Amino acid sequence: MAAGFGSSSYYDRRFRQSPALIRARRPYLFKNAVVGSAITAFAIGVYAYTISVIGQDEFEDVKVPSAPTQPEKK
Repeated sequence: MAAGFGSSSYYDRRFRQSPALIRARRPYLFKNAVVGSAITAFAIGVYAYTISVIGQDEFEDVKVPSAPTQPEKK
């Protein structure tokens, strides 16, 4: 048997969820979907904000060093 399942009554021989497991998870399904959607929306918002702020930067105040001089070969 696969690790973690053992002789659990929540899964049948083909490792499908039993009706008892589906009933036990039903009260949490909507709440978990809402929380997951909120976390996903927050992460996408932070990413979009960061990309938009970085895209506005001109980098005019950054000093670019001149190219290093190469020593002459003799």
